[in-house]
Amino acid sequence: MALTEFEAVPAVLRAPRTPGLVVMKFGGTSVGDPEKLRRVAKRLVAARDAGNKVVAVVSAMGHTTDELIDLAHQVSPKPHERELDMLLSVGERISCALVAMAIVDLGHLAISLTGSQAGIVTDSSHTRAKIVEVRARRIHEALDRDQIVLVAGFQGVSADSFDVTTLGRGGSDTTAVALSAALGADACEIYTDVRGVFSADPRLVASARKLDRVSFEEMLEMASSGAGVMMTRSVEIARTHNVRLNVRSSFEDDEGTWITEEDDPMLEKALISAVVHQREETVYRASGPSAATLFGALATANVNVDTILQSSDEVVFSAPPEDKEAATRALDGLDATWECRDDLGKVSVIGAGMKSHPGVAAKTFAVLESEGIAPAVVSTSPIKIACHIPSDQVDAAVRALHDAFELA
Repeated sequence: MALTEFEAVPAVLRAPRTPGLVVMKFGGTSVGDPEKLRRVAKRLVAARDAGNKVVAVVSAMGHTTDELIDLAHQVSPKPHERELDMLLSVGERISCALVAMAIVDLGHLAISLTGSQAGIVTDSSHTRAKIVEVRARRIHEALDRDQIVLVAGFQGVSADSFDVTTLGRGGSDTTAVALSAALGADACEIYTDVRGVFSADPRLVASARKLDRVSFEEMLEMASSGAGVMMTRSVEIARTHNVRLNVRSSFEDDEGTWITEEDDPMLEKALISAVVHQREETVYRASGPSAATLFGALATANVNVDTILQSSDEVVFSAPPEDKEAATRALDGLDATWECRDDLGKVSVIGAGMKSHPGVAAKTFAVLESEGIAPAVVSTSPIKIACHIPSDQVDAAVRALHDAFELA
């Protein structure tokens, strides 16, 4: 599992189960234009007509967030983080208001709330804030009035400064899962442009199979290894507070993929569930400071460290390419001797079944060797084998491993 700093969500966040309450989250592709916004409104109304209390979390339309970031950089070479959060929070608010309008046109009651109005309280870390509390009084009041509640994802309010904050990558998923825990929802439904979680990226492996059920542990490993359908931090909150997740398509009625506890009697523990990849991940080698000093500095710089390997004289770790500037500042500030490689990606074989089946590592390395691929760095967990390999060999490795483990 990625060694990422997750939300310090208090234990009191998890409310008693509220039968008939469902939280439904819709990603940017699901609300990308007016027709899709109306389709989301109809789905929410259908859920309400079925007798549910409905809370929806919506992302910004399409590529709105990327466009706002680009606009900010056109105005300022290095936008002030507080003001950037003020700007970026607008996209989700637009989506919320528009979906609420469409619901009202369908003859139902609806209210849109910003993250702060919904009671999403965070720390003060701009652009990467973490949720520390959910004060859901206003949501409960709206549900008692039979309103469908629309909450702007990806944002909250700082408990200390009362400033608007944003939650970073996967922020709307994080909002939805935290609300599900705080409200005691039966489930958190994540609507996206794919039918669920697959055994590999279906854009790369045409024969990839949709998985009906995945454990939290497997999904955490998949998310930290490159599966973009869910972000690691939201899965961690779901696991901590036992929020059942259902990843499904916004455009089809397929049941999608359920993400649940490992002891779910319906969960088949396949030997290998998926082969997941990232085409780019920066790998660092550093020596000099102690591991505690090194990773303390990286945490302060908000660098999302993934793989960590330590020998007697150096530490090897990986981090996303977008964190390179922050990692460089942290390393230079420690006077560390270090180098990095930008030409590597990562391929990971993941499955709960490998805990009790020897030979998975041997097969993995044999397949890579047959493809002429030599891993530069290898790391493992009880349910994952991750190999950093040249980026231009990632696609071939994924296809070969998917075939070798018969995941089609």
